[in-house]
Amino acid sequence: MSEVEDLYERLKRAQEAKGYPFNKDRARTLELVEALIVNKRRYGYMACPCRLASGDREWDRDIVCPCVYREPDVKEYGSCYCNLYVSPAWNDGAIEHVYVPERRPPEKFRL
Repeated sequence: MSEVEDLYERLKRAQEAKGYPFNKDRARTLELVEALIVNKRRYGYMACPCRLASGDREWDRDIVCPCVYREPDVKEYGSCYCNLYVSPAWNDGAIEHVYVPERRPPEKFRL
């Protein structure tokens, strides 16, 4: 099993148990999981693959995947910002797939 597949399976089990399934678009999901691995190598932590991390773990604590914005995003939009974690209704097409706006405060966009 590849490193990407291994992380995919581990995260899937852990996060589905919490009520957060992966996006059913497996190719997109695997791309995001691979980006988590890249960020882990680059920064030492799995920063959100859809945001620019600073390299300071404490500063980026809010965007370590799963980020602190996932729960409100999934609750309001059916998907997290990256579309990695989604609601069952989102996966089933029962709710519209809309753009999830960035919740991270502007002051966090420093490099």
